Amino acid sequence: MIKNLFLCLGALATATSIVLADSIVIKGSDTLGAKLVPQLAEQFKSEHPGTEFNIAAEGSATAFAALIDKTATLGMASRPAKPEEIATAAAKGVQLKQTEVAYDGIAVIVNAGNPVKALTRKQVEQIFTGEISDWSALGGTAGKISVYTRNTSSGTYAEFRELAMKKRDYAPSSQKLAGNEQIAAEVANNGNGVGYVGLAYSKANGIKVLPIDGSVPSKESVLTKAYPFARPTFYYTDGEPTGIVKEFIEFTIGDAGQKIVEQVGFVPIR
Repeated sequence: MIKNLFLCLGALATATSIVLADSIVIKGSDTLGAKLVPQLAEQFKSEHPGTEFNIAAEGSATAFAALIDKTATLGMASRPAKPEEIATAAAKGVQLKQTEVAYDGIAVIVNAGNPVKALTRKQVEQIFTGEISDWSALGGTAGKISVYTRNTSSGTYAEFRELAMKKRDYAPSSQKLAGNEQIAAEVANNGNGVGYVGLAYSKANGIKVLPIDGSVPSKESVLTKAYPFARPTFYYTDGEPTGIVKEFIEFTIGDAGQKIVEQVGFVPIR
């Protein structure tokens, strides 16, 4: 009888803890969601026992869609919300509230064995639009250039097109991949490959980062915008955040969170 009572009380305590557990559903950017946000979440959980995170990193566009249809409480984005996304959200009664969480530089990467040592902004534009299609035109070993980009739901796909390509279309032959790590892996395995990744993914084995107009992405060049492909990254919420979501955002932009931002390879906003 006493044993059964303890079992019942234990079950009740477990059920209560599940009910009381705080849950944060986060969707959006792979740039933020593959490395940075999971590490922030782990540290936050250690300080807030009972907090649960559900993180889906499938591209910045999914952040806004999830906030609009209320399947996420926090969105991650490596680009600002588009006017049409803001308008669609407003029509559904959702006010997209933006918070800067880290700065980033989009690094142009090639295979580690590629003899090309640097590119100009014009050459980057020509490579990714398909105007230049052979490495010999850039002083490299003759070979057809294999262009790797992110997919169309990616904020980095859109930002790179704006920052590096004058909003021109990508080359029809470009291969679209789901994440930064996939691009780095493909370029590492292809001597003729070229792609772009966020700063936190630029130290993968088998690749090298090319200077653009003499500037490489770094903490200093991103902060001063000396590097041409520098950008902020964001969290989005439906209106002013409250409760555990507000606490997590404040943790991210606070001293402890920004230390993790730097450790992962992003540039702190502080």
